[in-house]
Amino acid sequence: MCFAIPARIEEILPGPLPLARLQDGVEPPTCCLAYVPEAKVGDYVLVQNGFAVTCLDAAAAAASLAAFAELGGGRLRRVAVV
Repeated sequence: MCFAIPARIEEILPGPLPLARLQDGVEPPTCCLAYVPEAKVGDYVLVQNGFAVTCLDAAAAAASLAAFAELGGGRLRRVAVV
């Protein structure tokens, strides 16, 4: 089973593919933005297998992270929604 992890975009990296550097504590630390070209710095995205698959608001990101923490999400507990 795969999980999509919520993460905040910290920086959009230059290059032939639209890549984003994600907030500290998220694995993988970068993701491809090809599926969400409208995403910008500060937005939250759901990341699955290195691809941002959708944008979401801060409330939805916080709810997802809280659910992961309840399930014992390990490193995800270090990630906060600001």
